[in-house]
Amino acid sequence: VSRQLKEEIRRGFARLEDPLAGLLAMLESSSDWKGKGHSLGYCITTELQLWIKEHPAVPQFGTTLKKLQARVLRLLSNCPANLLDPLISIYQLHTADRNYLLEHVNHLYLQGDYKEAAILSIKLKLQPDQDVEKMCTPLLLQDKANLVEDYVGEYPELQSKLLQTLDTWCDPSFNIRDITRPYQGLSRYKPEKFNRRVLSKLVFRLLERFNVDPALCPNVINQRHLRTLNYLFYKRFVEKTMTEENWADHIQSTVGENRWLQGQLVQSLLRYCDTRGAARWAQRCRVPPEMLPCAVAEELQKLHIQDRVEGVTKADNYEDSKKKDYYQLPIPRENIHFLQTWEEMLQCWEKVLQPGQVIGVDMEWKPSFGMVGKPRVALLQLALKDEVFLLDLPQLLKQAEAEGKKENLPHFIHRLYSDAAITKLGYGMSGDLSSLAATCSALKDTEKQMQGVVDLLAVDKQVDGLSLEHNQEERGVRQPEKGLSLLVHHVLGKPLDKTEQLSNWEKRPLREEQILYAASDAYCLLEIYERLCKDPESFSLGSDLTESLVGKQSKKSRAKKQLNKQEAPSPSGQECQGPKMKLSCPPGPISPREFNVVCDNMLQGLGRYLRCLGVDVRLLDNEDDHRKAAEIARQEGRVILTSGLPYQTLRSQVGEGRCFSVNCSEKAKEQALQVLKHFNVQVSLTDIFSRCQ
Repeated sequence: VSRQLKEEIRRGFARLEDPLAGLLAMLESSSDWKGKGHSLGYCITTELQLWIKEHPAVPQFGTTLKKLQARVLRLLSNCPANLLDPLISIYQLHTADRNYLLEHVNHLYLQGDYKEAAILSIKLKLQPDQDVEKMCTPLLLQDKANLVEDYVGEYPELQSKLLQTLDTWCDPSFNIRDITRPYQGLSRYKPEKFNRRVLSKLVFRLLERFNVDPALCPNVINQRHLRTLNYLFYKRFVEKTMTEENWADHIQSTVGENRWLQGQLVQSLLRYCDTRGAARWAQRCRVPPEMLPCAVAEELQKLHIQDRVEGVTKADNYEDSKKKDYYQLPIPRENIHFLQTWEEMLQCWEKVLQPGQVIGVDMEWKPSFGMVGKPRVALLQLALKDEVFLLDLPQLLKQAEAEGKKENLPHFIHRLYSDAAITKLGYGMSGDLSSLAATCSALKDTEKQMQGVVDLLAVDKQVDGLSLEHNQEERGVRQPEKGLSLLVHHVLGKPLDKTEQLSNWEKRPLREEQILYAASDAYCLLEIYERLCKDPESFSLGSDLTESLVGKQSKKSRAKKQLNKQEAPSPSGQECQGPKMKLSCPPGPISPREFNVVCDNMLQGLGRYLRCLGVDVRLLDNEDDHRKAAEIARQEGRVILTSGLPYQTLRSQVGEGRCFSVNCSEKAKEQALQVLKHFNVQVSLTDIFSRCQ
């Protein structure tokens, strides 16, 4: 607003006997203020708000103010959002009679103006005196979950009530039509957005946002655990990609002492095992005998020590076959060090932080299986040529906090990643660093400051085509290799044994199989890198591989260089150096038109947003199974965007880096920014709405 207009508005106020009544008269007789944006009515209102602060004697009191408040309340239901706060402030609505305000909001509600009633309640802080289920139900039916979140946002008691209500609706025995029936004629009614699946996702989002104890929502949590159980049975008995010990760890931590889940476990055991097998697993998973069917309970009593002997013999034979079929660590077992104290860390520090050192880096965390919270790193692996260090991060952080030395471990990790003289090898490092930041907030800027990193995911696509062909003959024997295992198979001759990948990495002590798996995952990066650097031509890579892969600049300086010289960084964050780069140079930024994705059905908002930016998007329908995303991705060469438990399933069905987990607690815009940044997609003005009619 120009200074001249502001001065004219203020002179007008000064001439009025009652500026508050004058403003209301203007707004009541004008339609200009009802439009979006900064109308003249908005300018006058906000100027009056400022003018009142400078002239404290102006505000009205008593009967006159009550009359003005009654008039302004009638205006507020049709009022643009940007005028609500100024008008509430000017007419001191927070001081108005609370019962009168509640009566007015209830009148709006009975008229069917549910959104307006909720917004006004939030602005006037009326929620503690309202029925949270009554206020929020029509909003959820209109797909206004964000407004529901805002409604309970400042009131922990209401958050708990809302979550308990939503959890009740998610009970399989609850008839959800009982809720929707009174609202059949509701405008903008979206029944497809009101089902157990959508509601359970909302529950998890609210639990995470408000940091509420998940025990408050037993139905939703049990259903999520049941999906985890089904997934674990699929991995163990259909895919056969989990060891017995690993599977039993997860089953025990998922089921625990929960009687309902124990019953579900027994049913699943009977589906996948014979009676003897079911009895053996029931014993292993500590299912109470009284919960077992008679036949299984009888079999349980017959189990003898011989079963265990047979099990051990089978395990030994399995270990022998593993050595023949899979990549094996070339260093002795005594050279793998599991570090839990700062004193043990010092020997690692001295060896790792040496100029010229080449280190394989990997991280492990307990699979979340779609539960609340971001994964926290449980193990950090650092592989040198002759030894591997396994850092027990939870224990090291706990000890450092107890001793008042919280900065020690973050300082070591930061030094490692930011030192350009030390080459760090990884595979899909961005996801690892994101989990590292969730584990320790002091490490949140590590990715921005890292130098001297080599992400072997950048060369994976170049050897991928060759290795798929190489692997066809073994598909009848076991699951086809993917990701790092596929790269190891092609470059080193044998794949990684991934049966421990989904282990419970937080459980201590770690099993021997977990220790060997973790060490192998980091050490194989050293051998791949060495082989590729020695003979890049054999893998269809350029001869200047070493020079091109090692990034020596921070992200900031890379960004500047890109702007100044039009040189593009790769998605893994490595600078492409040298003019002779051929296949070895990782791809630079891409336009939205080159970026093809398939969005899982819980991310339809994100899909529509990306389509507005020019991205080629396929959206799953609400009734589609998540696995359809993998079919589309494979057939059409698309990247899968998903979230939660489906990510664990889908990532194993496509190549490494072709499935991305999106944070469901964020809005579509923030999700889109996250995706664009991760895949280095650069949007120009001509891309916006280029795919929309």
